[in-house]
Amino acid sequence: MIRFTMKSTDEYERLVKFFVENELEFDGDEEVDTDIVKCWKVTHKDDVLIGACVLAKRQGKYIIDGIAVTKLFRKFGIGKIMVDRVVKEIKSLGGHELYLVARAPGFFASLGFKEVEPQDAPLFFECAQCPQYEKNCHPKIMKLEIE
Repeated sequence: MIRFTMKSTDEYERLVKFFVENELEFDGDEEVDTDIVKCWKVTHKDDVLIGACVLAKRQGKYIIDGIAVTKLFRKFGIGKIMVDRVVKEIKSLGGHELYLVARAPGFFASLGFKEVEPQDAPLFFECAQCPQYEKNCHPKIMKLEIE
């Protein structure tokens, strides 16, 4: 049985490094102001980082500004646990929708996210300038309606 802990953290820079190590594009030089709402880390044994998630706001909308699970620990439900925690946080803040750019759209669709067109989302889809875009990375903008 795998044992891990999920808790909020202020180790934003550590999470950014984790996202980059797990092949998420993260340049930190966003064109739109991003307000970090809360960060979570998932750790295993001696604070070894195996998952991370950042909830932020852009243009007044809640977004997942980064979410990743290290390859060795995928398929253990950690991604779903993190998304569930984000949704709980948004509900507590009175929010009703959540956006993200999904590199694994099938996973997020299984959690209820629906694909949306870039013009129907907050301005946070910066992938078009990335050299990986539509070559070995095919991200989708997705939205979850929260009841």
